[in-house]
Amino acid sequence: MVDGDLWALIEALLPPWPEGPPGPRPVPDRLCLQGILFVLYKDIAWQLLPRELGFGSGQTCWRRLGRWQKAGVFDRLHRVLVAELNAVGELDWSRAWVDGSHVRAKKRGCMGLAPVDRRKTGSKHHLICDGRGIPLRVITTAANVNDATRTLALVDGIPPLAGRPGRPRRRPDALLGNSYDSDPNRKALRKRRTLPVISRKASPNVKSIGKLRYVVEQTFALLYQFKRLAVRWERRTELHDAFVSLACSLICYPRFKKTRT
Repeated sequence: MVDGDLWALIEALLPPWPEGPPGPRPVPDRLCLQGILFVLYKDIAWQLLPRELGFGSGQTCWRRLGRWQKAGVFDRLHRVLVAELNAVGELDWSRAWVDGSHVRAKKRGCMGLAPVDRRKTGSKHHLICDGRGIPLRVITTAANVNDATRTLALVDGIPPLAGRPGRPRRRPDALLGNSYDSDPNRKALRKRRTLPVISRKASPNVKSIGKLRYVVEQTFALLYQFKRLAVRWERRTELHDAFVSLACSLICYPRFKKTRT
């Protein structure tokens, strides 16, 4: 079941139904959301979604997911939750982590030959999280995309977050990473007033950076508890990204709810 408080947040972001000729009554949005969550957690084919649970057909939930993603519902939900966490001081801006993780891709779409997975087709999730492991931005690319090429896109993809005294915050004080060696990126980060703490190739790692990797690794572990993201099934990248944004929101929601108790 969808938590009542979570549904209230999502319902406020849903687009209104377009006016048109009368037709069959659509499945309620809340039930469709439960069907989408069922697929996200269990990783079953859309056509195998149990209709006896009242979620409607898999095709109904699939179309509703595409409609909501086009309206930016899940991206906005993630932004609302992160902004609320920032307002109560739950975000650690002193540092942020960037890292990438490969996933198998079973359908055509945004994929490439994964160099770390016997050159099998796959995709890659590029993630930036704060010092406490709260996901701030995830970008999906082909598996053979170099991590360093997405560093600035991840940093610039953090939305301006209000709720604290002063101007809205969107830049961490320091950016940590292992496979993001790039002098142009270091220069660009310094222009953004972010200190790059990035290991260089063929050189010893920055002191103690390995001890802090558990933060981003834990965030990836939370992301892949949603089985639909552990293997890329969606051919359309925007639908896969809808699942990613929804998963990031569900990671943030327990922390958000804890601040309200």
